[in-house]
Amino acid sequence: MSRRRRNETEEQRARRELISDFLSAANIQSMDDIQELFKEALAGFMEGSLESELDSELGYEPYDVKNKATDNSRNGHSKKTLRTSMGK
Repeated sequence: MSRRRRNETEEQRARRELISDFLSAANIQSMDDIQELFKEALAGFMEGSLESELDSELGYEPYDVKNKATDNSRNGHSKKTLRTSMGK
């Protein structure tokens, strides 16, 4: 268990412990491993953010036809490449 920091909320502490556990399990051996981990985390964050944005824009979640009050619809997924300072 990690040490509690001043002015840290329970949610922040839990998040920090989760990250610490994740890093321990990731078996990081080099700087390349760290960069790859950041790329994977950024990809997951971006995918989740875009899905949430689409849910908000359309007003319903995937497969939620009961709450669909629009003619606008989801047309599936396509591959996208995000270029960052860490690479593609």
